[in-house]
Amino acid sequence: MNHRDHLASRIGFIMLSAGCAIGCGNVWKFPWMCGQNGGGSFMLLYLICLLVLGLPVMIMELSVGRASQASPLYMYQKLSKKDSRWGILGKVCLAGNFSLMAFYTVVTGWIIYYFVQFLCGNYMDLSFASMIGDPFVNVLFLFVTLVASFIILSFNLQNGLEKITKYMMSALIVLMLVLAGHSFFLSGAKEGLSFYLIPRFSEISGNTIVSAMNQAFFTLYVGMGGMAIFGSYIGKERSLMGEALNIVFLDTFVAIVAGIIIFPACFTYNVEVSAGPSLLFDTMTTVFKNMSGGRWWGTLFFLFMVFAALSTVLGVCENILAMVREKTGWQHPKGCMVCGSIIFVLALTTALGFNVIHFQPFASGSTWLDFWDFLVSYLILPLGSLALVIFCTWKCGWGYENFMKEANAGKGIKIPSCMKYIYCYILPVFIIFIFVYGMITFPWH
Repeated sequence: MNHRDHLASRIGFIMLSAGCAIGCGNVWKFPWMCGQNGGGSFMLLYLICLLVLGLPVMIMELSVGRASQASPLYMYQKLSKKDSRWGILGKVCLAGNFSLMAFYTVVTGWIIYYFVQFLCGNYMDLSFASMIGDPFVNVLFLFVTLVASFIILSFNLQNGLEKITKYMMSALIVLMLVLAGHSFFLSGAKEGLSFYLIPRFSEISGNTIVSAMNQAFFTLYVGMGGMAIFGSYIGKERSLMGEALNIVFLDTFVAIVAGIIIFPACFTYNVEVSAGPSLLFDTMTTVFKNMSGGRWWGTLFFLFMVFAALSTVLGVCENILAMVREKTGWQHPKGCMVCGSIIFVLALTTALGFNVIHFQPFASGSTWLDFWDFLVSYLILPLGSLALVIFCTWKCGWGYENFMKEANAGKGIKIPSCMKYIYCYILPVFIIFIFVYGMITFPWH
C-alpha cells in the first residue's frame, strides 16, 4: 500500500479505540462476573487491576502501532532488527482476529435477533436455548451482522468506520444513561446498587482476585493488534498515556453503567444475580417480561447491546482488512468481499455448532464456540500480550528506551521513569500467571 489512511480527528481515534474495546465483555460478561464474585469487592479489584495490568499493555500496543505506521502484520518486523523472528507475531495477530470473529459475529447476531424480537413485540416466548438450536436464525443473523459491518468498512476510513463509530458510540452512551436513569426508580434499586457498588472485604478470595485480573486484562482487547492498528492511524501530537487513559475510562464507564442497569432490575424482580452467561439473554428477558413497558425498555436495552457488540466487530474487521490490504494491495471493496467471505465460512462452525455440526473439543457439552474462545482468550491474547511486553521492554526486541520515547512523544501525561521495573519485570510475571492459571483451571474434560 502506497497510501496509508489516517483518522480525521482525535475524538474519532478515541471513539474507534474505545468502541473496539467495548463489547460483550463489558455489558454481558462484566455484570455476571460481578454477580458471581461479590459485587462491589470485585468492582474494586477490577479497577485496580485495570490500571496496573491493562493500561500499560494498551500503551505498548498503541506505541508499536504509531511508531511502525503499519498494520499488526508488519509492525513487529518494521521495528525489530533485520533477520529477527519477531515478524511471526504479525501472522499470529491475523489468525487471532479471524478466530475472534469466528464466534463474536455469531454472538452479535444473537443480540440483533433479540433486539428485533423486542422491537416487533415477539418477546414473550423468547428462549436462548431455542434460538441457538435454530440453524436458520443463527446463519441469517450472522449474515446480517457481516453484511452491515462490511458495507460500512467498504468506504474509506474517515467516511466509513470513523463517522459511523462516532455516531454509534454517542448513541450507545445516551441509551445507557437513559436505561441507568430508569433503573434508579425501580423498587430494588437500593439493594441492587448496594450489592454492586459497596465492597465487602470479607468476601474477597483468591478466585475473586484472579477473576478481576482476567477481566481487566481481556476487556481492552490487547495482544492481537486491536489497539495498534488505530495507533498507526494517528500522529505524534499527544502522548499515549493520556490517550490510553481516555480509552480505559470509556471502556470502564460502559461496564460500570451496564451493572447499574442490570442489578437494580435483578433485585426488583428477584432474579438471580449470579446467573452467569445467561444473565444477558434469559435473565434480562424475564426482567423485561415483568416490567411495565417492558417491550420498549427491552428494545432500548438490546439496541444498546447491538451498538456495543457491533462496534467491536467493526474494529476487529478493520484490523483484519488493514492487514490483508497491506499484504495484497487490495482496495476496500475487494478486501471486504474476500475477508467477509472467509469470516462467514469460519463463523458457520459456531452458528451451526449448537444444532448441525456436533463437535465437543473439551468437556461434555462444549461446542465450536468454546473452541474459538479458547484459542483467543486462553492462548493468543495472553501469549500475544506477553510477547508485546517483551518486545517493548527487552533489548532482544524494540527495547524500553525506544518504547518510552514513542509513548511520551507529544503533549500530555508522560510515563514516569520509576515505572521501568514494573513494565519490564512485574508485568510479564502477571501475564504468565494469568496464562498458567487459565491452563490449570480450564475444564479440559
